[in-house]
Amino acid sequence: MPMARGIVESCIGLFRTLPSALVLLWALAALLAPMLGLSPNRVDLPQILAAPSWSLPLGADDLGRPVLDRLLVGARTSFVVAVGVVVLSASIGALIGGIAGYAGGWLDLVIVRIIDVFLAFPGILLAIALAGVLGPGIGNVIIALSVVGWVGYARLMRAQILSLATREHVIAAHALGVRPARMLLRHLLPLAIAPLIVEATFGIAGAILAEAGLSFLGLGVQPPAASWGSMIRDGVAYMLVSPHLVIAPGLAIMLVVLAINLLGDRLRDRLDVRHQRN
Repeated sequence: MPMARGIVESCIGLFRTLPSALVLLWALAALLAPMLGLSPNRVDLPQILAAPSWSLPLGADDLGRPVLDRLLVGARTSFVVAVGVVVLSASIGALIGGIAGYAGGWLDLVIVRIIDVFLAFPGILLAIALAGVLGPGIGNVIIALSVVGWVGYARLMRAQILSLATREHVIAAHALGVRPARMLLRHLLPLAIAPLIVEATFGIAGAILAEAGLSFLGLGVQPPAASWGSMIRDGVAYMLVSPHLVIAPGLAIMLVVLAINLLGDRLRDRLDVRHQRN
């Protein structure tokens, strides 16, 4: 029985540390990729569709390019897009939602109706349309996904501001004549930032999937640049003879997104006061 308990505890400990390790590995691969001396665009015709081996751990693609090198460079693409989209979306959404919740009245009504209009469209379809209009490229992908992604942060921030407006210290600050900008930046936003951080964690996972989807459709990074989505698109034609072309980037997307979602759940539970009391 003690041995069984030890095995269970070891499995639980591994399950808790594995998401953090995967996210850290993804971030390190993205940050260190330019310094690793990779050759993601090196064409080696004798190695076309080569299976995984000691020299090519993940095989080669239809042009003989090493899949591992392209996977690591693709990690950098997904990291840049995910961080850029979350930072831009969260900043815009928090500002707009904070203004709507604090100002109230007709301004709040107008902003809420604008949010409702954005929510009426499927997010990925709107992102595809914007990416098609703006053209391919990492910068345009970040802009397209940010135009879609700010809505969730705005709704969350507005709800937080409305719930904090009746706090005693906010009422006291109003009585002391604190200016609206100072009230919003010093007394309201710091208290509302915790749920926004949790939302941003899940937003990173969503941005990774959205970037992969846009690259799969040819609206993301353009050849010869590597992206997990474009790697899957290029490997679909050879899936029956070289399944590693699809399996490698597909597993990378699944593991990173799953790890980020698990960390987001853990962070939400840690910041939830009611959960801590229970």
